[in-house]
Amino acid sequence: MRKSEPFTITTEGRDKGKVFLLQEMPAMQAEKWAGRALLALMESGVQIPDELVGGGMEALLAPAAMQAVFSGLLGGLARLRWESVEPLLDEMMTCVRIIPDPKKNCDFNRPINQSAGDIEEVGTLLQLRGALLKLHTGFSPAAAPSTSPATTASTVAPITRMSRRASV
Repeated sequence: MRKSEPFTITTEGRDKGKVFLLQEMPAMQAEKWAGRALLALMESGVQIPDELVGGGMEALLAPAAMQAVFSGLLGGLARLRWESVEPLLDEMMTCVRIIPDPKKNCDFNRPINQSAGDIEEVGTLLQLRGALLKLHTGFSPAAAPSTSPATTASTVAPITRMSRRASV
């Protein structure tokens, strides 16, 4: 059974209090996604350790590997081609559903509808992507050591029911 978990936005802003359901990608989809992400990094000139490249997807998805790739991504962000990154970002968001009324019906969720204003803050997107990465790999970009002089903190809190099935 694939993992899923609720994610509540607690930071100030228009999305504060919104609850999302994060769902793990199926194994084959996750492998292809990780492969495309790795290739995008390599094409941009980001140095990927040989043990990650030769170790297959299992090596790539290990927490230490994800930290190395994430650090490389931050360092090579300006060199990445948008044409390679955009589909990866879009595909990540297919793993996110919104729980429109978690107090009255926490079992009902639906796909994100951007025109309905389900996500109104860029920071929410970043938090959701970080939480998805952690759900898939156990590695949290927010917990990785920062190489920048300024540190940022995001605060998110799960709702009380931690496991539920996605509804259509």
